[in-house]
Amino acid sequence: MNLILCHTTADFDTLGAAVGLTRLLEGSKIVLPGGCHPTVKDFLALHRDEYPLIERRAVITSDIRCLAVVDTQQRERLGKAAEWFDLPNIEKVIVYDHHLEQILDIPATESHICAVGAVTTLVVQELQKRQISLTPTEATVMALGIHVDTGSLSYDHSTPEDALALAWLMQQGVSLSVISDYIEPGLSPHLQQLLKVALEDIKTEQVHGYQVGWVILKTEDFVAGLSRLASELVDLTEIDALFLAHEFEKKGGNRLSIIGRSQIPQTNLSQIFAPLGGGGHTKAASVSLKDVNSEEILHQVVENLLSSIPHPPTARDLMSSPVRTILPSTTIEEAHRTLLRYGHSGLSVVDAGGNLVGIISRRDLDIALHHGFAHAPVKGYMSKNLKTILPDAELSEIESLMVTYDIGRLPVLENGKLLGIVTRTDVLRELHQQTENSENKGKKKEVENVPGLGELRLAPLDTFGVSRLAPALWEFLTKASLQAKQRGWHLYLVGGAVRDLLLANPDEPLLIPDIDMVVDGFHNAADVGAGVELASAIQQIYPGARLEVHGAFQTAALLWHNDPKLDSLWVDIATARTEFYPYPAANPVVEASSIRQDLYRRDFTINALALRLTPPHPGKLLDFFGGLLDLQAKKIRILHPNSFIEDPTRIYRAVRFAVRLGFHIEKQTEEYIRYAIQSGVYDRTVEENSKVPALQTRLKSELKYILQASYWKPALQMLGELEALQCIHPTLELDEGLLRQLHLMEHCLRKFDSQQQRFTHWQMRLEAIIAHLAPEYRSKVAQNLQFPADSVKRLENLAEAKNTVVEHLNNCEKPSELVKLLRNYDLPMLMFIALQSPRIVRRKIWYYLTVLSNVEPILNGNDLKKIGYKPGREYKKILDDLLMATLDGEVNDKSGAEEFLKRNYPR
Repeated sequence: MNLILCHTTADFDTLGAAVGLTRLLEGSKIVLPGGCHPTVKDFLALHRDEYPLIERRAVITSDIRCLAVVDTQQRERLGKAAEWFDLPNIEKVIVYDHHLEQILDIPATESHICAVGAVTTLVVQELQKRQISLTPTEATVMALGIHVDTGSLSYDHSTPEDALALAWLMQQGVSLSVISDYIEPGLSPHLQQLLKVALEDIKTEQVHGYQVGWVILKTEDFVAGLSRLASELVDLTEIDALFLAHEFEKKGGNRLSIIGRSQIPQTNLSQIFAPLGGGGHTKAASVSLKDVNSEEILHQVVENLLSSIPHPPTARDLMSSPVRTILPSTTIEEAHRTLLRYGHSGLSVVDAGGNLVGIISRRDLDIALHHGFAHAPVKGYMSKNLKTILPDAELSEIESLMVTYDIGRLPVLENGKLLGIVTRTDVLRELHQQTENSENKGKKKEVENVPGLGELRLAPLDTFGVSRLAPALWEFLTKASLQAKQRGWHLYLVGGAVRDLLLANPDEPLLIPDIDMVVDGFHNAADVGAGVELASAIQQIYPGARLEVHGAFQTAALLWHNDPKLDSLWVDIATARTEFYPYPAANPVVEASSIRQDLYRRDFTINALALRLTPPHPGKLLDFFGGLLDLQAKKIRILHPNSFIEDPTRIYRAVRFAVRLGFHIEKQTEEYIRYAIQSGVYDRTVEENSKVPALQTRLKSELKYILQASYWKPALQMLGELEALQCIHPTLELDEGLLRQLHLMEHCLRKFDSQQQRFTHWQMRLEAIIAHLAPEYRSKVAQNLQFPADSVKRLENLAEAKNTVVEHLNNCEKPSELVKLLRNYDLPMLMFIALQSPRIVRRKIWYYLTVLSNVEPILNGNDLKKIGYKPGREYKKILDDLLMATLDGEVNDKSGAEEFLKRNYPR
């Protein structure tokens, strides 16, 4: 006999995993040793007969051969069923769980423990491996498990594996109507009353910038659905952590349950509740106790949380900016005259003490002169020796901060000289990244365990290409290189594809979805159309690919869509080229050149790598700028000092790569970014030129990449610290007010658009950023970034709408008056008004959107007709007046509604 054991008070994730296991362990039965959550109980009241459930008392213990446990690793959470592990007839014990912080004390012979959002996901993965199909009823309860335990993929501990598992379950026939019935149902009247009590009684304390709240609710009986009440309380109070305690009497003794919710980094509610016998996740956990002093227990868990809140770094933990006075004041013009006089290609730059502080090249000087910086000091353009910036001893002490925040190294003192600075953003990004590190632990480990990236420099292509690339992609590159070879050209894989290939796990073949290739063949009569010619030849081999030719330079693209082997692959093929910017933020003018110049025109060293595909040296890695070392050091480094002046979107790309790859922006690159922003060159180029694409269309594209990505928050934090939001508008800063408004925008999108997806979320975030500007700038900036007409109009009218709402809201004493005021504005406008309003205004808007706007009149048009009212235009006014009376509590039922009509609309 095979039994599957759920932990006491089983939730949907426990039940879903158990149901899935019945398909892996044929003939097995599910035992609920300690009951289940109230919502699960309601679900089973309708669906119990569809699943192989058995009462614990009905089990014949001598027949048990295999025990499987889901969603826990601890015996004590299995009630009396834990005694079955000690039976002599038990042959196998299997454990499925996703709580890594728990200690396994079950005598497991087989365990499946992994950090995913829901334990059901682990079972789904096994079902997929064995190609086992499910019935719709089985798929539905398993999907409920993933939805509930991951907050429909919105909780911090959600993983891509959960999303994939949920997608597969939907393919099995999940009932979406059942899902909607059991996910986030509204608060019952009883819970609404308790919410009111909780809002009045909640106590809070501020520690290290975080607000922690706690409250005890005392009732005569058990109350179901308090977890939903806790979530609502957190939303309404906007606190960072909450303990909701519930005390009630049962069989002559008191019972206490505590629900915890936290968004404070580096705190772990599961660990706080573990000594009391509770558990859960890092950010959401609970415990149930009996015959205890509720006040003392609650005080204990609150104090434990408060003591675990991390202390912010102090000044002695952080380094400060380099002393600018050590840099030379020689002007660009003077340096250029020196080069001309002596015929050098570059000059060493030293300080007053004769120490080497940098090198400036002829190219850097030429570009600076072209852009009108003849009298600027060379300190803004010289390249420095980076090898002495971060000694190993100091890096080991600050590495966790740097890797976590992923915005660049924290400079240190070396030989008594001050070399750098750490900002507030470093701290914010550290707190965020620590959570990401725990979620992506395996992925980070793969990158770190790639053996000897430097060894690949001279490795033959087939030495690592076959093992690291998916077979179909390897075959494609082989055929493409053959076509180039036949024409006497050199073909290179360049940019991000090489970077991702070098970082890939050798044991997991990689199918890169977007690759760039460059043809270098001017030694053999190739012209600017070589890329198009090669792409056309490849399409003859792959007729399923679509060929696109675009741009004056004849760049070609091959696109596949849902190909059985190559999936949705995008390949760009171009001839090697160099580029020149006629003025800052313009589109570059390109011309044919060599592979070296093609790589030099790119943004960062880690993207300026090329892998040769053609003989005589296939597999040779071209690394002219130290990109391989920067990959190993997880560093984002710009290729030349003027890069950000020429193209401000590279600032956004630097941030995007740093956060996405888990890298840091190296110190001097950050200085170049700050210099470009503070120089005022962007403001001047806007005044002098009608078209500045890098501050318009291309800037919007980079903002889209960032704001639609999962990592947009830390990326935006870094942009704010760099003051790079000035590229959007000179007055724009990422201050506490804007951070708070973006947080509220996320709350709005989750609350009002989590299912329908009526809004483009990245654009709403960008609109919130623009709305933070002074009213007179908003419309112009939105038009500059080519926003849709409705967004531009909303930003134009936002200030007036907000003033109207705030001015009249205090006069709304009745719910009906509030409805009459706010129903004049659509949902997006109300969201933006709420973002920029005080909490008291915001709460009234939330109340309208979540409660009042959903109230309907007790009678409808059919009812009026039955009563005897003649259909006509008057219906609308009657029903509206009836709605207002209902909102104000003057009408509560159908008979009251009819009396209202008799008084106000006699027939």
